[in-house]
Amino acid sequence: MKNGRNTLKIQAESDPDFGRRVEDLSGQSISRCYQCGNCTASCAFTGDYDFPINQVMRLVQLGQKDTVLQCRAIWICGQCQACTVRCPCTLDVARVMATLRIMALENGYVADKNLRRFSEEFMRSVALFGRVYEMGLLATYKVRSGTVLADLDLAPQLLKTGKLSFVPHRIQGRRQVAALVKRFSKIF
Repeated sequence: MKNGRNTLKIQAESDPDFGRRVEDLSGQSISRCYQCGNCTASCAFTGDYDFPINQVMRLVQLGQKDTVLQCRAIWICGQCQACTVRCPCTLDVARVMATLRIMALENGYVADKNLRRFSEEFMRSVALFGRVYEMGLLATYKVRSGTVLADLDLAPQLLKTGKLSFVPHRIQGRRQVAALVKRFSKIF
């Protein structure tokens, strides 16, 4: 909620099918959300969102497609599941956020090209290694985004503490994960 960007502006027009479509794609009954705020209170990134999660859920209910699919919050979500675990309505809120991210890509709402690049590199890394290879992801993303030297000062500390590895960790079932990523990309 930096820079006062969290002010809700309800559009005069709404898409009445938007909420239903999000529910269909995510498999979650978003209409059950009553904006208790547990998701927002649980999220480590709330301070960086333009809209807190509970407001994103409300905007979906109101059919505010343009506002939701253009917001930063859906891209900042780290999929940690803290919101999902604490939801009293047993909604998989993280799944809703991932669904919104896919819908934004599908509908061309991603105005920030670097967000799209990061998402593409992230999925490519998951398809290749079965999980994210952070060093490879960072290297390819930095080259593609033209920000090779940005945050370079953090690298020694991340390497020293073992947060980054020069070698990817391979998992069993990589082919199955790659098939899921491929199947998922065909859907959208």
